[in-house]
Amino acid sequence: MEASNTEIYNHDNDLDVTHKINTIELKNWINHLQYINKELNNLISLCSEELNGKLKDESVLDKFKKKETENDHLLNAFSAYMLSREKITECEDTKCDMVFITEHESYRRSYLYHLDKYRRLKDEFFIKVQGQQLTLLNRSS
Repeated sequence: MEASNTEIYNHDNDLDVTHKINTIELKNWINHLQYINKELNNLISLCSEELNGKLKDESVLDKFKKKETENDHLLNAFSAYMLSREKITECEDTKCDMVFITEHESYRRSYLYHLDKYRRLKDEFFIKVQGQQLTLLNRSS
């Protein structure tokens, strides 16, 4: 399998198809983690600037900053993993292919765990904001 070619062809065997699907999935995870970085930047900015003093619980801002660091680490790990997948072309037996497939499953679990924790943190934030009935309307009007 060519690591850069993710188009699935009729003549691809099951392992090639699996590797290509996993590569596509990994690209989607990386894109999503990049989006989460942007979203975390916005949430941190919102908590630091717009909600400064209005949000009674400072721990939310700290949790967003911690999650941003975790997200950066995961993004770096996934990017390195993407580069390592180029070695798939060197696999000559099923055992080698299975190492890549098993590794991918481990990354999938890490991604899903991170995503779940991030969603819970956002839910916690929105519950607190809604509970405090904060207004972010233009203060000059």
